[in-house]
Amino acid sequence: MTFPLSAPPTPSAASRPGTRRTRLTPERENELFTAVLDLVRDVGYETMTMEAVALASRCSKATLYRQWRDKPCLVAAALRHMRPFRLDHLDTGSLRGDLYELARRMGGATKDLDLMRGVVLAIRKDADLAEAVHAALVQPEIDVLNAILERAVARGETDPGNPAAAFLSHMISGAVFSRPILEQREADAGYLVRYLDAVILPALTRTPTP
Repeated sequence: MTFPLSAPPTPSAASRPGTRRTRLTPERENELFTAVLDLVRDVGYETMTMEAVALASRCSKATLYRQWRDKPCLVAAALRHMRPFRLDHLDTGSLRGDLYELARRMGGATKDLDLMRGVVLAIRKDADLAEAVHAALVQPEIDVLNAILERAVARGETDPGNPAAAFLSHMISGAVFSRPILEQREADAGYLVRYLDAVILPALTRTPTP
């Protein structure tokens, strides 16, 4: 069973004709991509420049442009390579336990949330960047939530037809990104657990209306 949390991602830009393959060593490539994502977190995608990347990574601008053509291609490559937001091995044996563990991990992932905020405006203008963000940050979360819901259905903790299941990712991401705006505070683990208890778990475990 797959819950309709999101449309399937489009094929990776890395597989499209014309994408250059880097000749850098894996170690050097990792250093460069780390520098790219650190800059996006610090100053945002739109403010970040190829000059700043070259300086931070000790790499010439000529090499950057030769390998990745422009800033969108470079940031998209960094996101696909680094996949910063990881929620693997999340299975506690219960719906409540899984969601609490998810809250604990997300509440501590401030660098990943800063990265998402750094590109959120730019992805509306750049399809390749939007695709890379979806693959690196959004789709892994959706896959984990689908797995949590499938296990909960198998254990009888939630009804397979529960309409709230399709909005689980929307509720969680909404809590994470709205608190800094509404309360000027980060959505830490304690806040997310309270949100789970007050909103998400009651919605997922309620008896369906005939």
